[in-house]
Amino acid sequence: MKVMISLLALTVSAGLAKADPVKDIDARAAATVSAMTPDERLQVLHGPMALPIFGSKVPEGAVPGAGFIPGVKRLGVPNMTESDASLGVAWVGGLRGDGATALPSGMALGATWNPDILRAGGATIGAEARAKGFNILLAGGSNLIREPRGGRTFEYLSEDPLLTGILVGASIDGIQSNHIVSTIKHFALNGQESGRKFDDVKISDAAARESDLLAFEIGIETGHPGSVMCSYNLVNGVKACGNDYLLNKVLKQDWGYKGWVMSDWGALDGVANALNGLDQESGDQLDRQLYFGKPLAELAAKDPKVAARVSDMATRIVRSLYAVGADANPAAKTPIDLKANAQAAERAEKEGIVLLRNVDKALPLAATAKKIVVIGGYADTGVLSGAGSSQVQGEGGPALLLSNGGAGPFAALMGEAYQRSIPLDAIRAQAKGAKVVYRNGRYITDAVEAAKTADVVIIFATQWSTEGLDLPDLSLPRGQDALIDAVASANPKTIVVLESGSPVVMPWLAKTAAVVEAWYPGIRGGQAIASVLFGETTPSGRLPVTFPASVDQLPRPKVDGSDLEPDFGGETGGTVVPVNYDIEGSDVGYRWFARTHATPLFPFGFGLSYTEFKREGLKIEVKGGVVTARASLQNIGSRPGADVAQVYLTNMAGKPTERLVGFAKVDLAPGETKEVTMTLDPRLLANWSGKDWAVSGGLYSFALGANAAELQAPVSVKIAPRHLKP
Repeated sequence: MKVMISLLALTVSAGLAKADPVKDIDARAAATVSAMTPDERLQVLHGPMALPIFGSKVPEGAVPGAGFIPGVKRLGVPNMTESDASLGVAWVGGLRGDGATALPSGMALGATWNPDILRAGGATIGAEARAKGFNILLAGGSNLIREPRGGRTFEYLSEDPLLTGILVGASIDGIQSNHIVSTIKHFALNGQESGRKFDDVKISDAAARESDLLAFEIGIETGHPGSVMCSYNLVNGVKACGNDYLLNKVLKQDWGYKGWVMSDWGALDGVANALNGLDQESGDQLDRQLYFGKPLAELAAKDPKVAARVSDMATRIVRSLYAVGADANPAAKTPIDLKANAQAAERAEKEGIVLLRNVDKALPLAATAKKIVVIGGYADTGVLSGAGSSQVQGEGGPALLLSNGGAGPFAALMGEAYQRSIPLDAIRAQAKGAKVVYRNGRYITDAVEAAKTADVVIIFATQWSTEGLDLPDLSLPRGQDALIDAVASANPKTIVVLESGSPVVMPWLAKTAAVVEAWYPGIRGGQAIASVLFGETTPSGRLPVTFPASVDQLPRPKVDGSDLEPDFGGETGGTVVPVNYDIEGSDVGYRWFARTHATPLFPFGFGLSYTEFKREGLKIEVKGGVVTARASLQNIGSRPGADVAQVYLTNMAGKPTERLVGFAKVDLAPGETKEVTMTLDPRLLANWSGKDWAVSGGLYSFALGANAAELQAPVSVKIAPRHLKP
């Protein structure tokens, strides 16, 4: 019997080896669309936001969420049910009557520097979405952090194209393992919320290709998302959702992308968007009219080229549904193991917490502390989350929702919401032998008096951000900087826990004993924070974004368009807001700081630990055009921990530069040494020539670093010139 099974397996295996699954999917999709009527082809090209707003009703067959596009039942094309989901299945004001697992913010996920964490997180939210009846997730946030004050900074992963591309690809792969489609968004150069529908980004082709577009390119190559969501803004004078350069030239021609491009909600400005590369009109009731309905049908009836384009649009959509198996494995409402999923979110937060300061080993907290005073941040209630379409809440909804005023259908999305994980309770559970006292921090005098009586003070400080609104600066609001300064002056054993969506400045830093960046920590954030504070978890997060010392160090000290009246929809009355990205070009974040020789508050890649590491032995090998980096990491401390090998290109054929070209995170027991090997992406060793990637050739220098500002002596090798196709 064993022999027969083996022979059968070999026969099946041989048959599969001869088949080309990609061509099979292409052929199936083409055959299905060929069998569609003209009306059926148009039917899959648009759909409404599936929420009861603007007089709309939730369509029959839809799940309340971001969108719904009817399929073609007679041909087995499923309905497309969409949910916002970068950080979990979106709450949509609780309209479904359910909750979902909230992952920590994109910044926290980026701080893990760990693709496995992103893949597990994606698998978690993908499984929940499928169990709620969704088969498309509007996930995969990939915009680089050019503007740290951006309202959606918390959704994104990093300021570096390699780190962002690798991590977002892993997340998308995890999501789509559940037979559902993930997007990658927002394509492209969507760096701020002020006037977001009328920002006109000026940037050269080379600078775009070497930065933001490279992040998307790597993410698409590694994650294979079924759809790309284009952005609201203009790029070099043309709307991104109708931008021939972005959608046709770069995405579909140069990168060979076979999936479909969906619009952001309300981002269309005409039927010509279809000819310029857009395949699907999302949230169609938000546009001035339904462009991909009758207007597109009339054009297709008159022009065979437009008719062929309509078929191509429909084929791309059907192909992606087939590629993930959404047709053969339909989403259906099933029970969800929320407890197990919450534990996955907690693991992600534990790896994403970054220890920024730790004077005289103030952390982990000693068991000898008899009185701990916890102050501020609603730490007795919950943990902060970012607002907007990505808002996620667990069962029962938010623990606390602070209105920011205003009216209209989006006002509820703009609330300052806290998730149901209570840091105070988690601290008390860890500090069983201590008296733990809470003060809300509204009055500095009260907080200072309590702090004077404590062995240790833990201040929770919050910086709320939301889609639709940028931050005016990087300070802490509501007088929290003054509160921290006063409390730390009264008690030098003050530990600050930051719940922020982006970098913050810290005028009080020198007075504190320790600073922990917890970001927006997700559904089990309180437990993860306490685990790090008390040493149950050794922090291993590394900053995915530079923390400036002041906004004056940024390419744009003031956010362009910040003088406009805030509007969730990004309307400016039609006024175009020029945004000049050619100032920094491809030198985003830490590369800008290297170029300007500015000293940040904390550099990209920075993060402390409760143990110590030795990094050495960088070797660069060039063989057959492949460049490989090897380095040795050793834990020379007394606790287990994880370190991240970071390799930077520092000189490119005589031209000083700074680019992250390789990274690897490894767990190390005390005394353990591991060698890591990184194959370097040749595009990171090249510049965009206008038609391809050109490696200039010559002497290239590389350095191993603890972060972007602490680099070891460079290692130089000769690299031959070459050209790489886009």
